[in-house]
Amino acid sequence: MPADLAVIGLGPLGLPLAQAAVAAGITTLGYRTGDESGPLSAAELRRMLSGGFRPATDPAELGRVRTAVICAPTPRGADGGLDLTQVEAAARALAGQLRPHTTVILESPVLPGTTEEFLCPLLEKGSGLRAGRDFHLAYSPSRVDPGNRDVTPANTPKVIGGLTPACTESAAAFYGRLTDKVVRARGLREAETVQLLETNYRHVNIALVNEMAVLCHDLGVDLWDVLRCAETKPYGFQAFRPGPGVGGHGHPQDLTGTAGRGLRMVELAQRVNSRMPRYVVQRAATLLNEHGKSARGARVLLLGVTYKPDLADLEGTPAEEIAVRLTGLGASVSYHDPHVPAWEVEGRPVPRADALYEAVADADLTILLQHHRTYDLQGLSVKAQLLLDTRGAAPTGAAHRL
Repeated sequence: MPADLAVIGLGPLGLPLAQAAVAAGITTLGYRTGDESGPLSAAELRRMLSGGFRPATDPAELGRVRTAVICAPTPRGADGGLDLTQVEAAARALAGQLRPHTTVILESPVLPGTTEEFLCPLLEKGSGLRAGRDFHLAYSPSRVDPGNRDVTPANTPKVIGGLTPACTESAAAFYGRLTDKVVRARGLREAETVQLLETNYRHVNIALVNEMAVLCHDLGVDLWDVLRCAETKPYGFQAFRPGPGVGGHGHPQDLTGTAGRGLRMVELAQRVNSRMPRYVVQRAATLLNEHGKSARGARVLLLGVTYKPDLADLEGTPAEEIAVRLTGLGASVSYHDPHVPAWEVEGRPVPRADALYEAVADADLTILLQHHRTYDLQGLSVKAQLLLDTRGAAPTGAAHRL
């Protein structure tokens, strides 16, 4: 049965696109590129199926769609760059079935030039068709903010850049069915670089406030009060918050070795942000020492181990490194997270605290790593022997803040 759309990759990027397409009345195939698991409940799946969604396991089904959007994940590889293995697998699966006049769009986070220099040859070789002549090829940065109910595909502008002007228009016509505003970039590389800028913007600004957090602690300044005041400025300032590290699926890219130079500020931001888990552990050990306890043998409870509040996503969570470092100091580490029923670090299960308030009262030190909305920090701070708040969420004076 033909479908309007095939979403290739049903992870954190592809699944929201498939949901939005089905909600807009677009018959949609979902094709997995690997071991992906999206936050989809049984009820949500039933709604999608009743709305025209169909999981596809046979690549042959990809040849019966008008538009194919590749949303395969591009995790950080061993060399620090983006791993395009799943993008390649998606391209090969699609190429063997590609038909003339199909519109192919890449949404996976990639470096500038990837669509034309990496994806295009795979599609052309596997299909015998030529991009820009026989089929349309475009790039669109994925703009997904998991857990944010105020941000929807309909109210989020979509940037489109095609191999040719006709490719751009074809992709724009598709996204025009999903969003109120389509923004046309000059071409593929401009659209790819939009994704690069948006991702790096987040990491650079988080690095700035992370450095400010360390500086303010050393100076005895209340960083959270500084942020509260600074964000009243109506121009030239956007408030970011510090934390124990930066997780998520969008990896910063400094382009080292690309075009003969890299982005030095992004490289520095990566260094700053990657030091935060170590800094949190240092603060934890210092707090214990100041209260007559050693990290060795201390009972440490981690609250919230996901990378983002109110989600079950552990991608890149700094909680993992913090747990490893605390264990290395000899601490006995346990965790609580309403969204994570079981958690392993380096292949070893971390004990889960089922009775939250009892666990907080029993721990020598409780560290808030993620502020889930279910946490009553006023009540928890009363129960805790020591509470280190890395998110600035506890009431003033109720905890030691990052």
